[in-house]
Amino acid sequence: MSPYLRGFLITLFGVLVISPDTLLIRLIEADHWAQLFWRGTLSGLAVLVGIAVVTRGRGLQPLLRPTRADLLMAVVYGSGNIAFVYSATHTLVANTLFLLSTSPIFAALIARFVLKEAVGMRTVLTIAATIVGIAVIASGSLGGGGGTIEGDLAALWAAIALAVTFSIARRQKGRSMVPAMGAGAILAGLTAGALAPTVMIPEGDRIWMGLMGLWVVPVAFACLTTGPRYLPAADVGLLMLLEAVFGPLLVWWVLGEDPGPRTLLGGAIVLGAMVVSNLWLLARGQRDRRLARRT
Repeated sequence: MSPYLRGFLITLFGVLVISPDTLLIRLIEADHWAQLFWRGTLSGLAVLVGIAVVTRGRGLQPLLRPTRADLLMAVVYGSGNIAFVYSATHTLVANTLFLLSTSPIFAALIARFVLKEAVGMRTVLTIAATIVGIAVIASGSLGGGGGTIEGDLAALWAAIALAVTFSIARRQKGRSMVPAMGAGAILAGLTAGALAPTVMIPEGDRIWMGLMGLWVVPVAFACLTTGPRYLPAADVGLLMLLEAVFGPLLVWWVLGEDPGPRTLLGGAIVLGAMVVSNLWLLARGQRDRRLARRT
C-alpha cells in the first residue's frame, strides 16, 4: 500500500468515525456541562493511555516538562472542545458543522498575520465567499430559523481553536503535540465538571457517552492526526468536509432536525468555497509536479 493510499484510508476512516459525534451529543439528555466532563476526561485518558501503551511511556514525557507551546495547545484545544459541545447543544447541528468547516480559513489568517506567511488570491477569494456563507447562516439564526446566535458564535470559536491547534502543530514539527491535546481534553472535562450542577448522567445516556468518549472521539482523533501526515493539505481539506455533510444528515435522519433554507444556503456557500479552493490547490500541485518532471 502506498503512503498516499494509507493516509487517505486512515483519514477517511477518521472522518467516518467522527461523523456521528453531534448525533450522540443530541441523543444524550444530560446537561452539556456533564456531557463535557465525561467526554473530555474519557477521551483524554483514552488518548494518553494509548500513547503510553504504544510508546511504552516515552510519549508522555513532554507532559513532564511542558513548553509554552504545550500549555497553549492544551488550553486552546480544551476551550475548543467546550465551545463545540456548547454549540452542538445550543444551535442547529448543521450550523455547528458548517461553521466548524471554516477552520482552514482561520488557519490561513493566522498564517498571514501571526506566522507572516504569504496568502494568495485563492485564499482571499475563499475567505470572501466563506464570510458570505457565515452571514447567511447567522441571518437564519437571527431570523428564528431554529439556530441561536450564541451557538453559532461558539461554533466559530471552535473553528478558530481548531485552526490555532493546527498552526501550533505546524510550528512544532519536531515535537509531538498529541499528548498536549490529550491533556487539553482532560482540562476541558475537569473545567466542565467544576461548572456542572452534577456530573451524574441518566442510565440511558451511559452507552452513548461511553461510545462517544471511548471510541468516537479518541479513535477519530488518532486517525485525523495520523492520516494527514501522508496527504497533501487539499486532500485532507476535502475529506474533512465530509463530516459537515454526514453529520447533519444523520441528525436529520434520526431526530428529524430540519436545518432550514438559510442554513442550507449558507452551508452550501461555505462548503462550495472550500471544495473549489481545495480542487484549485490540487490542480496547482499537479501542474507543479508536471513542470518539475519536465525540468
